[in-house]
Amino acid sequence: MMKDISIGRYYQGNSILHRLDPRVKITLCFLYMIVIFLMTTPAGLLATFLVVAVLCVLSAIPLKTILASVRPIVFLLLFILVLNILTIRTGNPVVSWGILKITDEGILKAVLMALRLFLLIVCTSLLLTLTTTPLLMADSLESLFGPLKKIHVPVHEMSMMMSIALRFVPTLVEETDKIMKAQASRGAEYDTGNIFARAKGYVSVLVPLFVSAFKRAEELAVAMDARCYKGGEGRTKLHVLHMQGKDYFWLILLTCLAIALFFIDLLTQIR
Repeated sequence: MMKDISIGRYYQGNSILHRLDPRVKITLCFLYMIVIFLMTTPAGLLATFLVVAVLCVLSAIPLKTILASVRPIVFLLLFILVLNILTIRTGNPVVSWGILKITDEGILKAVLMALRLFLLIVCTSLLLTLTTTPLLMADSLESLFGPLKKIHVPVHEMSMMMSIALRFVPTLVEETDKIMKAQASRGAEYDTGNIFARAKGYVSVLVPLFVSAFKRAEELAVAMDARCYKGGEGRTKLHVLHMQGKDYFWLILLTCLAIALFFIDLLTQIR
């Protein structure tokens, strides 16, 4: 399970999505997040699913890798599905037994809710973590929020912190996996006993993990200080982001698709 976490993991490739300007991908990611949250009808979510499927093809990333980003939240998806099925009582009853009442409308809304969360995770993984390196993401965020520098917002420092955080997520995941295996070889148990026994077992993982994280943070601070890092004032970049014709093309095309998805959902509601 720990190895399935895709936050901060970049999949090396040369697809259309990989070559897009990271500022375009971040803008499209936020746009499609809004569209997915606004979807309320099966037709709208089905159309959104087809668009996300096209993005999967454009990314040229294996389906197994894409689905791995969803695997850590499978329990949450199932919980949302069951909770909505059991709590929504409107519509025609499908199963009615004592206090248990399951309706067709409850099943439909539960499936739509789970599908919405699924599309949200897949879309975010495709446009951000899997096709964009943490360094490019930090540079693009600094560029997008550059106007805030005029009101003395530390944009560069915030982007740097986000880049460092994303960079060390896979490292901490691997470190956690190593610690768990080392503790298991010493007799620690994580999958047996009640919830309190399991929580007690994870204490043996958290303590060395925090010690390792603080040690890495201190080493990074010393390294940055040794290289005379003093913040973003007066710094230049080796690779400067430039928008090209293909970036504008895909930005306009995918924005138009997002607007079309919104109107499809709206027209379906009216009918």
